[in-house]
Amino acid sequence: QVQLVESGGGSVQAGGSLTLSCAASRYTNCMAWFRQAPGSEREGVAASVGSGLSTKYADFVKGRFTISKDNVKKILYLQMNGLKPEDTAMYYCAADGLCFDGLVSHEYKYWGQGTQVTVSS
Repeated sequence: QVQLVESGGGSVQAGGSLTLSCAASRYTNCMAWFRQAPGSEREGVAASVGSGLSTKYADFVKGRFTISKDNVKKILYLQMNGLKPEDTAMYYCAADGLCFDGLVSHEYKYWGQGTQVTVSS
């Protein structure tokens, strides 16, 4: 079992920044951030594949978001810069992935409860 606790969400204006954190109860190799807006399907945002040296991003966040992983502290981060209103969603941390695609939800076994990010224009 892996327990995941996200934090760092909040409300910001467009162009602002937030850093999300996901504290894991134990280390897992492949972890990722997903998001889900009301009425939309859950979508992959960024993944840390393998030991953390390999990352993958959805096209809509490339150049704005950065995923990183502290394997000692067992914390996954998502630095979000240049936030847009369309980034508004519940953001979820996922762990114990299969390390295949990285941004596909069914690859992950454990999920956090989410942290809300709201970006106003």
